[in-house]
Amino acid sequence: MSTATAEIPTRADAVQPPPPRPAPPRRPSPKNPTHWITYALLICGAILMLIPFVSMISSSLKTDPEIQQIPPTVMPRTIQWHNYPDSLGQDKMDLGRTLPNTVVVTFCCVVGQVISSSLVGFGFARFRFRGKNALFILMLSTMMLPAQVTMVPLFVLFRGLGWIDTFLPLIVPSFLAGPFFVFMFRQFFASIPEELMEAARIDGAGTLRIFWQIMLPLTGPVIAITAIYTFMGTWNDYLNPLIYLNSPENNTLALALASFNGQYGVTHVNQLMAASFMTMIPCLLLFAAAQRYFVENIAMTGGKS
Repeated sequence: MSTATAEIPTRADAVQPPPPRPAPPRRPSPKNPTHWITYALLICGAILMLIPFVSMISSSLKTDPEIQQIPPTVMPRTIQWHNYPDSLGQDKMDLGRTLPNTVVVTFCCVVGQVISSSLVGFGFARFRFRGKNALFILMLSTMMLPAQVTMVPLFVLFRGLGWIDTFLPLIVPSFLAGPFFVFMFRQFFASIPEELMEAARIDGAGTLRIFWQIMLPLTGPVIAITAIYTFMGTWNDYLNPLIYLNSPENNTLALALASFNGQYGVTHVNQLMAASFMTMIPCLLLFAAAQRYFVENIAMTGGKS
């Protein structure tokens, strides 16, 4: 009589093989003519965009007769490094005074915009109250108003408050939140699971503590985008300082550069180009260091709430 022997599964039989990996995305074939045409157009566009920048750097290292030479040359005969310190002197850009003014205004605007826009965006994303959607749409509709519409009323308001020729008209509006940044914060806060806030409430955390210690640290990309856009807009702002600042000791870099252009723009073109390049350096460094956040911004603003 034969006895049936039961097979005992071994450890090797119990381990299932890993599932096959998905195939990598198919890249466009380099033989595709559309591929080459696209890259050719992008390269041509990049070259066209770089021509003014290269011309500015080249002119900043030349003498004035070389700049006016026809046909123009790209490389200077002798590099004039002294154009840079000469352009930043007290009689021209006055960097020792205009740079601290610009840094103070820009820093305060960045901090104010991040704090105010994040608070308003958190309220629209997490609080429930009557008329919330209508109020949110009304806030977004203010983005369609041109700045020229509110220019005169704001000047009358700030003059009545005694803020003319101070930095307050440049700084205080940033603490009132910008619609575009509020929209980005609201989109990001709305994507965070509600269970995270509920768990914090069970642990005894209040609303402000939840916002400050839990929600706000998660919004790193949005904070970076808000800081970058606010920095670049405030650093390069010329119109608002021109309207509200009267004293030379309160001038920002943009006002000093415009004054330099009016006084020496014809006779000292090389120094004007040097001063313009020096003014651009912080924005160039910031953009180079934060390119990925600009891409994240496009995906974020196009996502669903």
